[in-house]
Amino acid sequence: MRTAAVVGGGPAGLVAAEVLGRAGVSVTVYDRMPSPARKLLLAGHGGLNITHSEGPEPFLARYGSASERLAPALRAFGPQDLRDWCAGLGEPTFVGSSGRVFPRSFRATPLVRAWLVRLADLGVRIERRHRWTGWAEPPGTLRLARADGSQTEVTSDVTLFALGGASWPRLGSDGGWLGPFVERGVEVAPLRPANVGVQVGWTATFADRFAGTPLKHVALTVRGGTPGAGPARTVPGGTPAAGPARTVRGDAMVTRSGLEGGPVYALGAAIRAALDADGRAVLDVDLRPDHTLRQLADRLRERRRPKDSGTTWLRRAIGLDPAAISLVREAGRGPLPTDADAAATLVKAVPVEVTGTMPLDRAISTAGGIAWAEVDGSFMLHRMPGTFVAGEMLDWEAPTGGYLLQASFSTGVAAAHGALAWLDGRTTG
Repeated sequence: MRTAAVVGGGPAGLVAAEVLGRAGVSVTVYDRMPSPARKLLLAGHGGLNITHSEGPEPFLARYGSASERLAPALRAFGPQDLRDWCAGLGEPTFVGSSGRVFPRSFRATPLVRAWLVRLADLGVRIERRHRWTGWAEPPGTLRLARADGSQTEVTSDVTLFALGGASWPRLGSDGGWLGPFVERGVEVAPLRPANVGVQVGWTATFADRFAGTPLKHVALTVRGGTPGAGPARTVPGGTPAAGPARTVRGDAMVTRSGLEGGPVYALGAAIRAALDADGRAVLDVDLRPDHTLRQLADRLRERRRPKDSGTTWLRRAIGLDPAAISLVREAGRGPLPTDADAAATLVKAVPVEVTGTMPLDRAISTAGGIAWAEVDGSFMLHRMPGTFVAGEMLDWEAPTGGYLLQASFSTGVAAAHGALAWLDGRTTG
C-alpha cells in the first residue's frame, strides 16, 4: 500500500489527508498539539467564517500578487465545493448579509468532530504531540520529537507539509519549520504579521478615553510616509496585494496603542510596504465617505451658529460622534478648525501616522512563506521530489472574510491531488 505522511493537523493538512485517504493511500498525520484543527476551532468562536460568496473575479483578486498561482487550486476546489463539503459533514452553510459564509450552527466544533470521524473511517491515523524537527537519512526521512522527549524517524512514499505560518503560535503554527527548509536551500520570504492591528502614537488623553471605541462607517486610505505625499487611487474591496495605496471602507476599532479592524487588515500589505520604504505610513481616515468634500463644506457653512463650539458644530452639522471629533482634534494636536473648508478637508482625510504593526503573535494570519518559484503547479518542491507544501506555509496572504480558510482548504486539496499524480507517475514509470 502506498503511504503518505502529512505534517500539520490544520485545515490544509487534514483535507489533504482526506483526499489521499479516499484514494486508498495509507495516511498518517503528525501534529505537535494534543488535538488537531485548533486554529479552525478558534475561528469558530467568531461563527466560523468558512468562505465568501462573491463572484470568482473579485474573490480571486483578494489574494493580490499570489492570485495567479492560487487560481487553479481555487477553481478546482472553490467556495461552493467547500460549502458542499461542509454539508456532507452534516453542517450546511448560509450566506450572511455581508456575503460571508457560515455554518448554520455558527460553530466549528460539530464540523471538526464529524470530520475526525470521517478521517478515522478512511483509515487516516493522527499522531498527536509529534513535532517535526527536520530530515534524516535516507533522503525524505522525517525526524520527529515526541512530547516525552524521545525521537522517532518516519519514511513514506510521499510527504505533505501543512505547518501554517507563525500567527497564534500557542495553537501550533509557530514558524519552527523555517530553519530546516532554509537549510535545504529552499527560498522563504520572511514571515510577517498580516491581518493585524497597527501602532499609532495617540496622546494619553485620546487613548484613555476612546480605547475600545469603534470608528463607524469610515474609509481608510494608506499612503507612504513621505511628507506631502497624497493618497493614491482607490481600489474597491481593498485587495491586499502590494502596490499603490487603496481605500477600504468599514469599521475601525481604536485601541490603546493604535487601530484594528477589517479595513486596517485589508490594507496590511500596503501599510507594510510604506513602513518598509519610509519607516512610517499614513492612514487617511475619511469620517464621512458617503459625502463629497463640497457637500460637507456646504453643510458646515449652512449649519454654523455663532455660539457653537467646534465640537457642537461638527456634531450637529455633520453628525460626528465624540470619537470622530476627538480624532480630528488628535490629528491637529490642537483646537478644532473653525473654517468650513478646512474642517471638511480634515474630516475627509484625517491623517493618522502609523509607526508599525502589532507583533506576529498578535496577528490573525501570516504573510510570507515558501517562495512560489520553489514549487511546481502541483505544489511539489522542485528540490525535493515527492514533498508537497500547502496552506499558509506558501507565500500568500488574504484579508479576513473567509478567504484565508478557503485558500488553506484549496491548496490542501490541490497538493494532495499533486501527490497522487506523482505517486501514480512514479508507480507506472
